Order: sequence, then C-alpha cells, then structure tokens
Amino acid sequence: MLFSQLPPRRSPGGGATQISGISSFADVAECTEDSEGVGSDYALTMIGDLEGCLYAFVETSGCSPSGTYRETGTEIFVGTYNEMEGTFVTNYRFTAKYKDCPNLVEEIFGRCQHPIVEGSGTGDFAGVTGRFDIKDEDPAAFPYRGHLRW
Repeated sequence: MLFSQLPPRRSPGGGATQISGISSFADVAECTEDSEGVGSDYALTMIGDLEGCLYAFVETSGCSPSGTYRETGTEIFVGTYNEMEGTFVTNYRFTAKYKDCPNLVEEIFGRCQHPIVEGSGTGDFAGVTGRFDIKDEDPAAFPYRGHLRW
C-alpha cells in the first residue's frame, strides 16, 4: 500500500489526535480566495498538521495601563488535516505584552487559545472538537499545538 493510500491519522477509540505546526500572518496574496474570510480583520496561514487559512474576526480588544493587550473574537479555519478538507470555528482569546500597547509595537510575549466551537465543523471536520494554542516566539512565525477529536 502506498503512503498516500493510508487512511487519515485519527486516534483509535475516538481519542484526541495531537496537532502541531507553524502559523504566520498571511501575505497580501495569501488567504484571499475563501468566501468564509470575507470581512475578517486579519488572517494567519497555517502549515504543519493543519494546512490552510485561519480568518480572525475581532470582537473585543484593549490595553491595560501596564501594557497588557487582550483580544477576543471568533475565527474560521479553512483548509485540511491529513488531506481531509473542511472548516471549523473557534472562539479565541489572545493576550500579549507590548512596550507600546496602544500602537501594538514591540511585542514582548504573547499567546492565544483557540477552543473549537462544538458543532461548527463542515466537510471532513464535521463533529470535530478540541483546541489548539499559539505562542508568539518569533515576530514572523508562531508555533501552534493542540488536539483534535472526532
């Protein structure tokens, strides 16, 4: 059997499947073809176990006097996992520390939690639950890791 003919990786018995990869802000020419992303505030490209675009719709944001930034909203992932295609929605929470928070300049650290909204999956992501987290370690590439469960 060829590798490409192997069934998708899913944990036996419905257990969680670990995922990881790298995300980055989408370039101007990236993440422009998905109707689900229309009106998004920004998009991330995802590579690794998740391949595709993560469109963010900011609902709240603000800075504290200490320079801590908080942002919440919804996202829609459009792409693939192990060649399975579809979409799912997350409710995300981003927190970061900036030297100049009102202008979002010189991020000191940041992290984001992305729990998947139950029942939001379409296509091969129908029924998916789980969560992934993104950690801002480099201004150009943000590692993600988490788990999916069908």
